[in-house]
Amino acid sequence: QVQLVESGGRLVQAGGSLRLSCAASGHSFSSYVVGWFRQAPGKEREFVAHIRWSGGSTYYTYYADSMKGRYTISRDGAKNTVYLQMNSLDPEDTAVYYCAASRSGPGLMVSVYDYGYWGQGTQVTVSS
Repeated sequence: QVQLVESGGRLVQAGGSLRLSCAASGHSFSSYVVGWFRQAPGKEREFVAHIRWSGGSTYYTYYADSMKGRYTISRDGAKNTVYLQMNSLDPEDTAVYYCAASRSGPGLMVSVYDYGYWGQGTQVTVSS
């Protein structure tokens, strides 16, 4: 079974930075799309970013418009880990952040229904 484990969430001051990690096991990352989503209380789970591979070191990244410029998604193939670097954090970024994975598909892969595997989530709290 595919296992996804997020880590790195913590309390951080506004304007600060944080890097989340998503460690995967049980499959090869070479044929998967890995995405980050977040969900705040009373809000829908929203797409943050995803990264996908077309073989070897070739991969593609895609960001929600509101995240572009502040968030960066990356991977470490040797460690089978995907990262989400978050800069210039604002209290509005407070949410549970989830890592999700799916086999590669032709769509934009921005819906929760596009992903079949999910991590447990990690809490990010940004203080004012």
